[in-house]
Formats: sequence, C-alpha cells, structure tokens
Amino acid sequence: MPDERQAQAVNPQSSGRVLQPAFYELNETFDLDSDQLILLEGYTDCGHPAVPAQQPYVFDRDRLRKLLAFLDDPMGDALYLIGPTGCGKTSLVCQVAARLHWPVQMIPVHGRLELDDMLGQKVLDNGSTPFLYGALSIAVREGHILVLDEMDIADPSELAGLYDLLDGAPLVLAQNGGEMIPVHPRFRFVATGNSAGSGDGSGLYQGVLRQSLAWLDRFRCIDVNYPDEFTELSILEQVVPDLPLLVREGMVKLANEIRRLFTGWSDEAGEGEAQLSCTLSTRGLVRWAKLSMRFQGAPRVFEYALEQTLTARVEPAERQAIHRLAEDILGDLWRGGEES
Repeated sequence: MPDERQAQAVNPQSSGRVLQPAFYELNETFDLDSDQLILLEGYTDCGHPAVPAQQPYVFDRDRLRKLLAFLDDPMGDALYLIGPTGCGKTSLVCQVAARLHWPVQMIPVHGRLELDDMLGQKVLDNGSTPFLYGALSIAVREGHILVLDEMDIADPSELAGLYDLLDGAPLVLAQNGGEMIPVHPRFRFVATGNSAGSGDGSGLYQGVLRQSLAWLDRFRCIDVNYPDEFTELSILEQVVPDLPLLVREGMVKLANEIRRLFTGWSDEAGEGEAQLSCTLSTRGLVRWAKLSMRFQGAPRVFEYALEQTLTARVEPAERQAIHRLAEDILGDLWRGGEES
C-alpha cells in the first residue's frame, strides 16, 4: 500500500501538480551555522502556485526551531502565532514554507467570515451548481499549510465548527452532500493574531474578539515580536544594500521609537510624550527603505518616502511628532535627503 504522502488527491480547484516529499538540510536551507546535520521534510519544487515566493528573510533561531518542530510533528496540535501588527507572523510561516516548497492556503479573517467561506460552497455556473472547494478543504485534502490570518477577529461560533477537524476527524462537507475528506498527514493548521485570544486589553486593535477556551486549548503558541535592531539591519542590508549604513541605522532607530510610543512603554517614556495610534512595523520599515531608494534625488527624500509609508494616514499632530523624531535621529539626512 503506497504511503499517503507519495500522492496528492487532485480536486477541481487544485493545481493538478502532484506533490512529492523531499528533504532539505537545515543549515543550507535557512542559512544557519548549526553544527548539527538535520533533515527537514518538505516537497519537491514542482512549481506549485500555492507555494509562497521566497523573499530575503532573517530567521530568529528560537522561533524557527519552534515552527519547524510543529511542521515536523504537530502531535495533534494547531499552532497560534501571537504578536503586534506587522512583526512578521505570517511572513515567518510563508518564508519557511517557501524554502520547503510547501503550499500555503491563506484565509484573511474578517468580522463576517463564515465557516462556508473556509469549506466551500455551491456556485451557479451556466445553469449548473458545482461545488467550489474552499481554502481549508483544499489544504486538508492535499497536505497544505492552512493559515488563518488574524484569527482573533473571527466570530468564535463560526470557528466552533472546526473543533472536530483539529481533533483529527475527517472534514465533513454538509454543503456537498456530506462528502468526507480524510485529513492528509501533511496538513497543518496555523493561525495568527494580535492578541492571545482573550480579547484586546490594550485598546490598540479594533475588532479583536475573545475566543473560546475550548478552541484555544487546541493550539500550541509562539510569541512573535518585532526583530531586534541587529536583525532589522540585516534585513535592510539584504533588501536595500545600496542604502548607506548610517541611513539604515537611523531608520531602525526611528522604527523602534515609534513602536515604543505606540505600545505605551511608560517606563521609558519621557515627560510630555504622547502615545501614538500607529506603529512602524518591520514591513513598513522595509517599505520606507525601498521607497527612499526609489525616489532618491527627490527633495527631503526620507520624509517623502515616510509619508507614503506611514504618516500620510495619521492625524496631523501625530505626523508632526513622528517627523520631529525623524529629524532628531537623522539630522541633516532628514532635512536635506542627502545620502552622504
């Protein structure tokens, strides 16, 4: 009897590409210098459209270790990545999957998300009503990673319909005549969120809901935060190597100052400092650096790029406060946009 991992059941919305298992060496795959020889199971590179594109990325060893352990053997668990907006929760999963050639099905959560949106539903097509499989159904059938992005925004009553699946039971599609989809041995259920599932006590994230304890009990958790300064400098070095080091250092310093005022770290706050309602994530930091390179030569180029990245969407008082911080940190570079 063939190993289930040797074949991919192709459903009407699949790519038609058969996924074959493959093994990757840890150090070579993730650019590490461990003295251990560790092989990781993934898939061969068959050009599957659901495999994320590989991007420059600097992996935190501890988080990478925890994620790889889950992907290797979830032991009946789902995985919940918790952290502030834009800190790299989703990109961590996607960049690991990209290097292992593991397809990812992404479900961006919103307040009106229903279980049928994840499972699939019948659609009208030239007088017939074929069943259109949802991202969850495809992931369960074909052995993909399912990412429920911003899970803590979802209605807990809708997620309750997935309890049995997370306990290992086949996925039942009542909408398709009770079709049963056995859980592929390489299926993984991953969720991300800004809160730990108990609601948002900080008031920073609108729409976050308290999740059921019965649901949360099915997850192991990884705490994700913004990378440290060294890591973010390494990221910028990969993404914009032509941007002078002095500028990259100033950008990272400003990002950390904005985050400090966003999260309200009162122990470090100076007298008269106000908490900001926005933050500069790692994603935003990279965008700022890229735009600064794109518009180099423009007057006050770093201000010009930062406005497009962040400050054009905040209140005037906050915009002025952020620009003052930037001028204090970048000095003449900010005022003139020179890169010398």
